[in-house]
Amino acid sequence: MITRKRLATGACALLALGAALLPTHAVADAPTAKEPPKVELVLDVSGSMRAQDIDGKSRMAAAKQAFNEVLDAVPQEVQLGIRTLGADYPGQDRKQGCKDTRQLYPVGPLDRTEAKTAVATLAPTGWTPIGPALLGAAKDLEGGDATRRIVLITDGEDTCAPLDPCQVAREIAAKGIHLVIDTLGLVPDAKTRQQLTCIAEATGGTYTSVHRTEELSRRVRQLVDRAADPVVTPVATRGAARCADAPELKPGLYTDRESFGEHRWYRVDLLPGQELRASVSVSADRAVNNDYGVLLRAVTRHGREITRGSEAGDGRTDVMSTGLRYPKPELDGTDSDDAKPAAETVCLQVSNSFSAPPSVKTTPGMPIELTVDVVDGPATASDAASFGLGRGWWLLGALVLTGFLAGLIWGWLSRWRVAVWRTH
Repeated sequence: MITRKRLATGACALLALGAALLPTHAVADAPTAKEPPKVELVLDVSGSMRAQDIDGKSRMAAAKQAFNEVLDAVPQEVQLGIRTLGADYPGQDRKQGCKDTRQLYPVGPLDRTEAKTAVATLAPTGWTPIGPALLGAAKDLEGGDATRRIVLITDGEDTCAPLDPCQVAREIAAKGIHLVIDTLGLVPDAKTRQQLTCIAEATGGTYTSVHRTEELSRRVRQLVDRAADPVVTPVATRGAARCADAPELKPGLYTDRESFGEHRWYRVDLLPGQELRASVSVSADRAVNNDYGVLLRAVTRHGREITRGSEAGDGRTDVMSTGLRYPKPELDGTDSDDAKPAAETVCLQVSNSFSAPPSVKTTPGMPIELTVDVVDGPATASDAASFGLGRGWWLLGALVLTGFLAGLIWGWLSRWRVAVWRTH
Protein backbone atom coordinates (compact mmCIF):
# COMPACT_ATOMS: atom_id res chain seq x y z
CA MET A 1 0.00 0.00 0.00
CA ILE A 2 1.38 3.40 -0.95
CA THR A 3 1.28 5.67 2.09
CA ARG A 4 1.36 9.47 2.03
CA LYS A 5 4.85 9.40 3.53
CA ARG A 6 6.17 7.11 0.77
CA LEU A 7 4.56 9.26 -1.90
CA ALA A 8 6.29 12.38 -0.57
CA THR A 9 9.62 10.56 -0.39
CA GLY A 10 9.32 9.44 -4.02
CA ALA A 11 8.43 12.93 -5.19
CA CYS A 12 11.50 14.39 -3.48
CA ALA A 13 13.70 11.75 -5.11
CA LEU A 14 12.30 12.54 -8.57
CA LEU A 15 12.91 16.28 -8.04
CA ALA A 16 16.49 15.62 -6.96
CA LEU A 17 17.10 13.38 -9.99
CA GLY A 18 15.62 15.95 -12.35
CA ALA A 19 17.86 18.68 -10.93
CA ALA A 20 20.93 16.48 -11.41
CA LEU A 21 20.02 15.76 -15.05
CA LEU A 22 19.43 19.42 -16.02
CA PRO A 23 21.96 20.64 -18.61
CA THR A 24 24.72 22.80 -17.16
CA HIS A 25 24.10 25.62 -19.67
CA ALA A 26 20.78 26.36 -17.93
CA VAL A 27 22.76 27.83 -15.04
CA ALA A 28 25.04 29.65 -17.41
CA ASP A 29 22.03 31.37 -18.98
CA ALA A 30 21.21 33.11 -15.70
CA PRO A 31 21.81 36.89 -15.78
CA THR A 32 25.31 37.89 -14.77
CA ALA A 33 25.88 40.13 -11.78
CA LYS A 34 26.43 43.83 -12.49
CA GLU A 35 30.05 44.94 -12.20
CA PRO A 36 30.75 47.18 -9.20
CA PRO A 37 31.47 50.84 -10.04
CA LYS A 38 35.08 52.03 -9.96
CA VAL A 39 36.31 55.37 -8.63
CA GLU A 40 39.85 56.73 -8.35
CA LEU A 41 40.59 59.82 -6.28
CA VAL A 42 43.55 61.76 -7.70
CA LEU A 43 45.12 64.05 -5.09
CA ASP A 44 47.56 66.88 -5.72
CA VAL A 45 50.46 66.66 -3.22
CA SER A 46 52.61 69.37 -4.82
CA GLY A 47 54.51 71.97 -2.81
CA SER A 48 51.74 74.57 -3.10
CA MET A 49 49.51 72.37 -0.91
CA ARG A 50 51.44 73.80 2.07
CA ALA A 51 49.50 77.08 1.81
CA GLN A 52 47.44 77.65 4.97
CA ASP A 53 44.25 79.22 3.68
CA ILE A 54 41.51 76.62 4.29
CA ASP A 55 39.85 76.91 7.71
CA GLY A 56 43.12 78.20 9.18
CA LYS A 57 45.12 75.11 8.20
CA SER A 58 47.08 73.91 5.20
CA ARG A 59 45.40 72.70 2.05
CA MET A 60 47.08 69.32 2.61
CA ALA A 61 45.65 69.02 6.13
CA ALA A 62 42.19 69.91 4.83
CA ALA A 63 42.50 67.31 2.06
CA LYS A 64 43.58 64.60 4.53
CA GLN A 65 40.66 65.34 6.84
CA ALA A 66 38.22 65.30 3.93
CA PHE A 67 39.68 62.02 2.64
CA ASN A 68 39.22 60.35 6.03
CA GLU A 69 35.57 61.40 6.10
CA VAL A 70 35.05 60.25 2.51
CA LEU A 71 36.69 56.87 3.14
CA ASP A 72 34.35 56.28 6.09
CA ALA A 73 31.33 56.90 3.85
CA VAL A 74 32.26 54.99 0.67
CA PRO A 75 29.39 52.64 -0.31
CA GLN A 76 30.27 48.98 0.08
CA GLU A 77 29.67 48.21 -3.60
CA VAL A 78 32.17 50.83 -4.85
CA GLN A 79 35.72 49.79 -5.75
CA LEU A 80 37.93 52.75 -4.86
CA GLY A 81 41.56 53.65 -5.50
CA ILE A 82 43.81 56.64 -4.76
CA ARG A 83 46.49 58.15 -7.01
CA THR A 84 48.83 61.01 -6.16
CA LEU A 85 50.66 63.61 -8.20
CA GLY A 86 53.70 65.54 -6.98
CA ALA A 87 54.09 63.40 -3.84
CA ASP A 88 57.63 62.02 -4.20
CA TYR A 89 60.11 64.17 -6.14
CA PRO A 90 61.25 67.36 -4.34
CA GLY A 91 63.90 68.45 -6.87
CA GLN A 92 64.02 71.04 -9.64
CA ASP A 93 64.46 68.68 -12.62
CA ARG A 94 61.29 69.36 -14.60
CA LYS A 95 61.53 66.16 -16.61
CA GLN A 96 61.75 64.09 -13.46
CA GLY A 97 59.08 66.12 -11.65
CA CYS A 98 56.60 65.59 -14.48
CA LYS A 99 56.82 61.82 -14.00
CA ASP A 100 55.89 62.11 -10.33
CA THR A 101 52.58 60.27 -10.14
CA ARG A 102 51.83 56.91 -8.60
CA GLN A 103 48.94 54.80 -7.37
CA LEU A 104 48.82 55.13 -3.61
CA TYR A 105 46.01 52.60 -3.10
CA PRO A 106 44.87 50.12 -5.80
CA VAL A 107 41.35 50.21 -7.21
CA GLY A 108 39.37 47.44 -5.54
CA PRO A 109 37.39 46.55 -2.40
CA LEU A 110 38.17 49.21 0.20
CA ASP A 111 40.16 48.53 3.35
CA ARG A 112 39.42 51.79 5.15
CA THR A 113 42.23 51.48 7.70
CA GLU A 114 44.86 50.70 5.07
CA ALA A 115 43.69 53.55 2.81
CA LYS A 116 43.69 56.07 5.68
CA THR A 117 47.18 54.98 6.73
CA ALA A 118 48.45 55.53 3.18
CA VAL A 119 46.94 59.02 3.02
CA ALA A 120 48.38 59.94 6.42
CA THR A 121 51.95 59.50 5.08
CA LEU A 122 51.56 62.19 2.40
CA ALA A 123 53.35 65.54 2.62
CA PRO A 124 53.43 68.44 0.09
CA THR A 125 56.49 67.84 -2.09
CA GLY A 126 56.86 68.52 -5.79
CA TRP A 127 55.39 69.44 -9.16
CA THR A 128 51.84 69.35 -10.55
CA PRO A 129 51.76 66.77 -13.38
CA ILE A 130 47.98 66.67 -13.91
CA GLY A 131 48.15 65.29 -17.46
CA PRO A 132 50.32 62.28 -16.56
CA ALA A 133 48.20 61.63 -13.47
CA LEU A 134 45.01 61.51 -15.55
CA LEU A 135 46.62 59.08 -17.99
CA GLY A 136 47.71 56.91 -15.06
CA ALA A 137 44.27 57.00 -13.48
CA ALA A 138 42.57 56.04 -16.75
CA LYS A 139 44.90 53.04 -16.96
CA ASP A 140 44.14 52.13 -13.33
CA LEU A 141 40.43 51.94 -14.22
CA GLU A 142 40.82 49.89 -17.41
CA GLY A 143 38.82 46.74 -18.05
CA GLY A 144 35.18 45.75 -17.80
CA ASP A 145 32.00 47.69 -18.38
CA ALA A 146 31.56 49.14 -14.90
CA THR A 147 30.82 52.80 -14.22
CA ARG A 148 34.16 54.62 -13.96
CA ARG A 149 34.90 58.00 -12.46
CA ILE A 150 38.06 60.01 -11.72
CA VAL A 151 37.82 62.71 -9.05
CA LEU A 152 40.73 65.15 -9.36
CA ILE A 153 41.55 67.40 -6.38
CA THR A 154 44.19 70.07 -7.00
CA ASP A 155 45.07 73.61 -5.98
CA GLY A 156 46.81 74.72 -9.15
CA GLU A 157 47.14 74.35 -12.89
CA ASP A 158 49.36 71.77 -14.56
CA THR A 159 53.11 72.57 -14.56
CA CYS A 160 54.09 69.98 -17.17
CA ALA A 161 53.06 71.50 -20.52
CA PRO A 162 53.09 70.78 -23.44
CA LEU A 163 51.15 67.72 -22.22
CA ASP A 164 47.89 69.69 -21.91
CA PRO A 165 45.61 67.98 -19.34
CA CYS A 166 42.52 69.30 -21.14
CA GLN A 167 43.67 67.59 -24.33
CA VAL A 168 44.39 64.44 -22.31
CA ALA A 169 40.78 64.52 -21.06
CA ARG A 170 39.51 64.91 -24.65
CA GLU A 171 41.56 61.91 -25.75
CA ILE A 172 40.16 59.84 -22.87
CA ALA A 173 36.63 60.84 -23.87
CA ALA A 174 37.34 59.99 -27.52
CA LYS A 175 38.10 56.38 -26.58
CA GLY A 176 34.43 55.89 -25.77
CA ILE A 177 35.12 54.09 -22.49
CA HIS A 178 32.50 56.12 -20.58
CA LEU A 179 34.99 57.46 -18.04
CA VAL A 180 33.93 60.70 -16.35
CA ILE A 181 36.40 63.14 -14.80
CA ASP A 182 35.17 65.47 -12.04
CA THR A 183 37.49 68.25 -10.88
CA LEU A 184 37.71 70.19 -7.62
CA GLY A 185 39.84 73.32 -7.28
CA LEU A 186 41.16 74.23 -3.83
CA VAL A 187 41.06 78.04 -3.53
CA PRO A 188 41.59 78.27 -7.30
CA ASP A 189 42.76 81.25 -9.32
CA ALA A 190 41.27 82.11 -12.72
CA LYS A 191 43.73 79.97 -14.74
CA THR A 192 43.21 76.93 -12.52
CA ARG A 193 39.44 77.34 -12.70
CA GLN A 194 39.57 77.56 -16.52
CA GLN A 195 41.76 74.46 -16.88
CA LEU A 196 39.77 72.31 -14.45
CA THR A 197 36.50 73.35 -16.09
CA CYS A 198 37.86 72.32 -19.48
CA ILE A 199 38.96 68.90 -18.13
CA ALA A 200 35.55 68.23 -16.60
CA GLU A 201 33.54 69.38 -19.63
CA ALA A 202 35.60 67.19 -21.98
CA THR A 203 34.26 64.03 -20.31
CA GLY A 204 30.83 65.19 -19.14
CA GLY A 205 32.02 65.72 -15.57
CA THR A 206 31.60 68.62 -13.16
CA TYR A 207 33.87 71.32 -11.77
CA THR A 208 33.59 72.65 -8.22
CA SER A 209 35.51 75.40 -6.45
CA VAL A 210 36.31 74.60 -2.81
CA HIS A 211 37.22 77.02 -0.01
CA ARG A 212 36.39 74.97 3.11
CA THR A 213 37.13 71.47 4.37
CA GLU A 214 33.43 70.71 4.78
CA GLU A 215 32.77 71.64 1.14
CA LEU A 216 35.54 69.32 -0.06
CA SER A 217 34.36 66.37 2.00
CA ARG A 218 30.71 66.81 1.03
CA ARG A 219 31.40 67.18 -2.68
CA VAL A 220 33.75 64.18 -2.95
CA ARG A 221 31.19 62.03 -1.09
CA GLN A 222 28.51 63.14 -3.54
CA LEU A 223 30.66 62.20 -6.52
CA VAL A 224 31.54 58.78 -5.09
CA ASP A 225 27.86 58.13 -4.36
CA ARG A 226 26.99 59.21 -7.90
CA ALA A 227 29.29 56.48 -9.24
CA ALA A 228 27.39 53.92 -7.13
CA ASP A 229 24.04 55.25 -8.33
CA PRO A 230 24.60 56.89 -11.73
CA VAL A 231 22.32 59.77 -12.58
CA VAL A 232 20.26 59.94 -15.75
CA THR A 233 22.24 61.22 -18.73
CA PRO A 234 21.02 64.77 -19.46
CA VAL A 235 19.49 65.58 -22.86
CA ALA A 236 20.89 68.62 -24.62
CA THR A 237 18.29 71.22 -25.56
CA ARG A 238 18.20 74.89 -26.50
CA GLY A 239 15.81 77.35 -24.92
CA ALA A 240 14.17 80.09 -26.95
CA ALA A 241 13.85 83.83 -26.53
CA ARG A 242 10.06 83.52 -26.15
CA CYS A 243 7.59 80.83 -25.11
CA ALA A 244 5.98 80.50 -28.55
CA ASP A 245 9.29 79.27 -30.01
CA ALA A 246 10.38 77.23 -26.98
CA PRO A 247 11.12 73.48 -27.16
CA GLU A 248 8.50 71.17 -25.63
CA LEU A 249 10.01 69.20 -22.74
CA LYS A 250 8.87 65.84 -21.39
CA PRO A 251 9.77 64.64 -17.88
CA GLY A 252 13.55 64.28 -17.72
CA LEU A 253 16.89 66.03 -17.21
CA TYR A 254 18.07 68.64 -19.73
CA THR A 255 21.21 70.71 -20.28
CA ASP A 256 21.60 74.07 -21.96
CA ARG A 257 23.85 77.14 -21.80
CA GLU A 258 22.75 80.62 -20.85
CA SER A 259 24.63 83.89 -21.26
CA PHE A 260 24.98 86.46 -18.48
CA GLY A 261 21.66 88.16 -17.76
CA GLU A 262 19.79 86.07 -20.34
CA HIS A 263 16.20 84.76 -20.28
CA ARG A 264 15.43 81.38 -21.83
CA TRP A 265 12.04 79.70 -22.35
CA TYR A 266 10.84 76.09 -22.39
CA ARG A 267 7.34 74.55 -22.63
CA VAL A 268 5.65 71.73 -20.70
CA ASP A 269 2.12 70.37 -21.35
CA LEU A 270 0.12 69.64 -18.20
CA LEU A 271 -3.20 67.76 -17.99
CA PRO A 272 -5.86 68.50 -15.33
CA GLY A 273 -5.01 66.69 -12.10
CA GLN A 274 -1.27 66.64 -12.81
CA GLU A 275 1.44 68.51 -10.92
CA LEU A 276 4.50 70.09 -12.54
CA ARG A 277 7.73 69.99 -10.57
CA ALA A 278 10.73 71.77 -12.05
CA SER A 279 14.16 72.85 -10.85
CA VAL A 280 17.14 74.55 -12.44
CA SER A 281 20.84 74.79 -11.56
CA VAL A 282 23.20 77.34 -13.10
CA SER A 283 26.94 76.70 -12.80
CA ALA A 284 29.27 79.67 -12.41
CA ASP A 285 32.10 78.00 -14.31
CA ARG A 286 34.21 81.17 -14.38
CA ALA A 287 34.94 84.15 -12.15
CA VAL A 288 31.76 86.20 -11.59
CA ASN A 289 30.87 89.34 -9.67
CA ASN A 290 29.21 89.09 -6.27
CA ASP A 291 25.47 89.48 -5.73
CA TYR A 292 23.66 87.45 -8.37
CA GLY A 293 20.53 85.36 -8.60
CA VAL A 294 18.65 82.67 -10.50
CA LEU A 295 14.92 82.78 -11.29
CA LEU A 296 12.59 80.02 -12.50
CA ARG A 297 9.05 81.15 -13.45
CA ALA A 298 5.99 79.23 -14.62
CA VAL A 299 3.59 81.38 -16.66
CA THR A 300 0.62 80.80 -18.96
CA ARG A 301 0.91 81.18 -22.72
CA HIS A 302 -0.63 84.64 -22.30
CA GLY A 303 2.03 85.78 -19.84
CA ARG A 304 0.17 85.45 -16.52
CA GLU A 305 2.55 84.28 -13.81
CA ILE A 306 1.51 81.04 -12.07
CA THR A 307 4.37 80.53 -9.62
CA ARG A 308 8.08 81.15 -9.28
CA GLY A 309 11.20 80.08 -7.46
CA SER A 310 14.35 82.15 -6.95
CA GLU A 311 17.67 82.05 -5.16
CA ALA A 312 20.40 84.64 -4.58
CA GLY A 313 24.16 84.25 -4.14
CA ASP A 314 27.14 86.30 -3.03
CA GLY A 315 30.03 84.69 -4.86
CA ARG A 316 30.72 81.94 -2.32
CA THR A 317 29.28 79.11 -4.39
CA ASP A 318 29.71 77.77 -7.92
CA VAL A 319 26.20 76.35 -8.40
CA MET A 320 22.93 78.21 -7.85
CA SER A 321 19.68 76.24 -7.81
CA THR A 322 15.96 76.91 -7.39
CA GLY A 323 12.68 75.12 -8.13
CA LEU A 324 8.89 75.34 -8.25
CA ARG A 325 5.68 73.25 -8.07
CA TYR A 326 2.37 73.83 -9.85
CA PRO A 327 -0.68 71.52 -9.45
CA LYS A 328 -3.18 71.76 -12.32
CA PRO A 329 -6.69 71.56 -10.79
CA GLU A 330 -9.04 68.74 -11.84
CA LEU A 331 -11.97 69.51 -14.16
CA ASP A 332 -15.27 70.31 -12.44
CA GLY A 333 -17.08 67.43 -14.21
CA THR A 334 -19.20 69.61 -16.51
CA ASP A 335 -17.39 68.35 -19.60
CA SER A 336 -18.45 65.19 -21.37
CA ASP A 337 -16.85 62.00 -20.14
CA ASP A 338 -16.00 61.12 -23.75
CA ALA A 339 -14.14 64.36 -24.36
CA LYS A 340 -10.40 64.18 -23.89
CA PRO A 341 -9.26 66.87 -21.40
CA ALA A 342 -7.19 69.57 -23.04
CA ALA A 343 -3.60 70.04 -21.86
CA GLU A 344 -2.44 73.40 -20.58
CA THR A 345 0.86 74.70 -21.93
CA VAL A 346 3.02 75.96 -19.09
CA CYS A 347 5.90 78.22 -20.09
CA LEU A 348 9.06 77.89 -17.98
CA GLN A 349 11.38 80.89 -17.91
CA VAL A 350 14.99 80.51 -16.70
CA SER A 351 16.74 83.80 -15.93
CA ASN A 352 19.94 84.85 -14.22
CA SER A 353 21.50 88.09 -13.01
CA PHE A 354 25.15 87.00 -13.24
CA SER A 355 27.79 89.49 -14.32
CA ALA A 356 31.55 89.22 -14.69
CA PRO A 357 34.68 91.39 -14.71
CA PRO A 358 35.71 92.77 -18.13
CA SER A 359 38.59 90.30 -18.37
CA VAL A 360 36.27 87.26 -18.20
CA LYS A 361 34.90 85.73 -21.41
CA THR A 362 31.12 85.61 -21.54
CA THR A 363 31.00 82.96 -24.27
CA PRO A 364 30.06 80.22 -24.29
CA GLY A 365 27.21 80.70 -21.83
CA MET A 366 27.15 79.14 -18.38
CA PRO A 367 26.01 75.50 -18.10
CA ILE A 368 22.48 74.97 -16.79
CA GLU A 369 20.63 71.79 -15.81
CA LEU A 370 16.84 71.78 -15.93
CA THR A 371 14.84 68.98 -14.30
CA VAL A 372 11.20 68.50 -15.31
CA ASP A 373 8.81 66.05 -13.68
CA VAL A 374 5.04 65.61 -14.09
CA VAL A 375 3.19 63.56 -11.45
CA ASP A 376 -0.39 62.91 -10.45
CA GLY A 377 -1.52 65.76 -8.24
CA PRO A 378 -3.90 65.67 -5.25
CA ALA A 379 -7.29 64.13 -6.01
CA THR A 380 -9.23 67.26 -5.01
CA ALA A 381 -8.56 70.83 -4.03
CA SER A 382 -9.53 70.03 -0.42
CA ASP A 383 -6.91 67.27 -0.34
CA ALA A 384 -4.28 69.73 -1.55
CA ALA A 385 -5.22 72.17 1.20
CA SER A 386 -5.30 69.65 4.03
CA PHE A 387 -1.48 69.43 4.26
CA GLY A 388 -1.61 65.88 5.61
CA LEU A 389 -4.12 66.52 8.42
CA GLY A 390 -6.64 64.00 7.05
CA ARG A 391 -9.63 64.18 4.77
CA GLY A 392 -12.14 65.33 7.40
CA TRP A 393 -12.31 68.15 9.91
CA TRP A 394 -12.39 65.84 12.90
CA LEU A 395 -8.63 65.89 13.40
CA LEU A 396 -8.51 69.68 13.29
CA GLY A 397 -11.38 69.83 15.79
CA ALA A 398 -9.60 67.34 18.05
CA LEU A 399 -6.45 69.46 18.00
CA VAL A 400 -8.41 72.61 18.88
CA LEU A 401 -10.26 70.83 21.70
CA THR A 402 -7.03 69.39 23.09
CA GLY A 403 -5.42 72.80 23.11
CA PHE A 404 -8.46 74.33 24.85
CA LEU A 405 -8.52 71.65 27.58
CA ALA A 406 -4.75 71.93 28.07
CA GLY A 407 -5.14 75.69 28.56
CA LEU A 408 -7.89 75.22 31.16
CA ILE A 409 -5.86 72.64 33.11
CA TRP A 410 -2.72 74.76 33.02
CA GLY A 411 -4.66 77.84 34.21
CA TRP A 412 -6.26 75.86 37.07
CA LEU A 413 -2.84 74.48 38.15
CA SER A 414 -1.31 77.94 38.06
CA ARG A 415 -4.08 79.40 40.27
CA TRP A 416 -3.76 76.49 42.70
CA ARG A 417 0.03 76.98 43.01
CA VAL A 418 -0.45 80.72 43.68
CA ALA A 419 -3.05 79.92 46.37
CA VAL A 420 -0.74 77.41 48.05
CA TRP A 421 2.17 79.86 47.93
CA ARG A 422 0.06 82.58 49.63
CA THR A 423 -1.03 80.25 52.45
CA HIS A 424 2.61 79.57 53.27
